[in-house]
Amino acid sequence: MTVAHTIATPAVAGGAVAQVLPRLGVTPERVSLMWLLVAFVVTTVLTRAATRYIRHRADRAPAGARPRGPIRDILINGVHIHHQVWGILLILVVGLLQVAYRPTGVAADLAAAAFGVGAALTLDQFAMWLHLEDVYWAPRGRTSVTALITTAIIALALLLGTDPLGLASTPRGSGAVRWAVSGVLVVNVLAAVVCLLKGKPWLAVVGMFVPGIAWVGAVRLARPRSPWAQRRYAAGSERERLAQARQRRHESRWNAVVDFIGGPPSR
Repeated sequence: MTVAHTIATPAVAGGAVAQVLPRLGVTPERVSLMWLLVAFVVTTVLTRAATRYIRHRADRAPAGARPRGPIRDILINGVHIHHQVWGILLILVVGLLQVAYRPTGVAADLAAAAFGVGAALTLDQFAMWLHLEDVYWAPRGRTSVTALITTAIIALALLLGTDPLGLASTPRGSGAVRWAVSGVLVVNVLAAVVCLLKGKPWLAVVGMFVPGIAWVGAVRLARPRSPWAQRRYAAGSERERLAQARQRRHESRWNAVVDFIGGPPSR
C-alpha cells in the first residue's frame, strides 16, 4: 500500500459517508446532531444494561456483601455517586467549552457526542431529580425511561430536518402562505397547552417539535387527575369512567414498553 493510497483512504471513506447521509435525510449542518443522537442512544443502552446487571447481582448476593468487578456502583468515601452526577458534569464541561471556544468541524462533532453521553446519563435518572429521592427501580422510576424516549424522538425529528409547518421553505414574499403557516403554528401551540391541561406533558413536548401529535392528544380524553378532568368531568359521570378505563389500558401498554427498555421495577 502506497503512502498516497493511505492518505486517500480517509478522504474516500469520508466522501462515501457524505454521499450516504443525504439519502438518509441528514444534511451537512446536522451531522453534529447525528453524533449527538448516536451517542445518546448508545449510552442509554449501555447504561440500562449496566444498571440491570448490577441489580441482578445485588439481588443474588448474600446480605451485606459488596459486589465486585468492573461493573458495580461507584462509592467515594462511602457515598454512592449516581451516574447522573457524571452526566451533569459532562454537560457543564461541554457547555463551557462550547461558549469559550465555539468548536467547528470534528471538534463540534466530538462536543455533540459528549453532550449526548451526558444527556443520556442525566436523563436516565430523571425521576430521581424530579422526586428528589432514589426511585430508580420504583414504579415512579419509569418516568426516566419516558424522558429518554421523548428526548430521542425530538432529536431524531431535528436530525431529519422535520419541517411540517414549512417554516424553512416559506417564501419571504408570500404573505398569504405566511399567515396560513402562522395560523397552523398557533393551533399547534394551543394543542400543546391543552395537552398539558389534560395531563399529557410528554405529548405536549413532542408535539411542539412534531406537529400533529399534540393535536391528537388534545382531542382525546383527559387523564383522570388532570386539571381538565377535574373541571369538566363530573364525579361518577360517563366521561370520568371512560377516562379512568382508558388510563388503565394506556398505563398497562406503556408500562410494558418501558419495562422492556429499562427493566421492570423492583418488587
